[in-house]
Amino acid sequence: MEPTARTAVPGHGDLPLPTPVTIDALLTAQEERFARLDRLLPPAPSPEPGEAVNAALPDGTRVAAVVTHQRTEPGMPSWLWSAADTYELQPVVGHTGAAGMDAVLRAFRHWLDRVNDRGPDTAATVIWPSRDVECARVFLDHGLQPLTVTAVRKPTTVRAPSLTVNIRPALASDEDAVVELAMAEVRYSANVGAALLRAEAERTRRASLAGRLGMTDDVWVAERDGMVIGLAETAIVANTPTARTRRQLPIGLWGYVNCLSVLPGARGAGIGQQLMAVVHNHFAGHRTSGYFLHYNPPNPLSSVFWPRQGYRPLWTQWEVRPAGGMR
Repeated sequence: MEPTARTAVPGHGDLPLPTPVTIDALLTAQEERFARLDRLLPPAPSPEPGEAVNAALPDGTRVAAVVTHQRTEPGMPSWLWSAADTYELQPVVGHTGAAGMDAVLRAFRHWLDRVNDRGPDTAATVIWPSRDVECARVFLDHGLQPLTVTAVRKPTTVRAPSLTVNIRPALASDEDAVVELAMAEVRYSANVGAALLRAEAERTRRASLAGRLGMTDDVWVAERDGMVIGLAETAIVANTPTARTRRQLPIGLWGYVNCLSVLPGARGAGIGQQLMAVVHNHFAGHRTSGYFLHYNPPNPLSSVFWPRQGYRPLWTQWEVRPAGGMR
């Protein structure tokens, strides 16, 4: 899943952020908290431009957040996993933990009431370190669900299992088979996660794949008896100080898995594991800092498969759809 740009939501907030000194202090404390939670987390990022949300704890401690608005249109890759209008809360709560998060989520709930965007194709989200279980309880209490995690893996080679299929880079002639496999993943994920089976789904997936087949070595297929039955769609991502992924990953070169799919009738035979062994060794050849992907915790296949491949959650996207369903 590729990130998309956010835009500010004008005209709905009337409280300024705390002074820069206060924000700097909150960010410093938040960075210290993140470092204690998980050594792989990058420095706590400053919020993106958006609408200020403020709150205070009973002892007078101030916390803050910024709300950004993402508008997704048909034809954009994120149209298949994002609501048309997504309101993301970016908390700056320092060391206050659950108490501070509860305060900014209450303020966010009031902010959403003022916006009054309760359409069915809306969402409210917060992306937060997966290991912060103290705040996880707060998210659940406010009606948010852990729909997506960003998971990471160390950059190690893999001893390839005995191959029962032929694994090779996809060719232009594989387009129909590759799109079929990509759509199988979308249909399954629509039942167990953030994916949406929209009318434009097949056209969108075909457009995102077609130009890459036979041109790069980042789309792989598993073939048995001349039939393509498995797909791994990947990329090598340069996470630079200006890249959007800098907010979630340390700076460096990363291997990325966008989609792994095996035809329903061929699942359970180790084909996904064989594909990923080839992909991981391909990533290792590029001297990557690590590998990352996104999966849905409610997915009974992904939530088991990816930890077995060495991936573990780094960030969790907590979400409620429609946005008005937040408590």
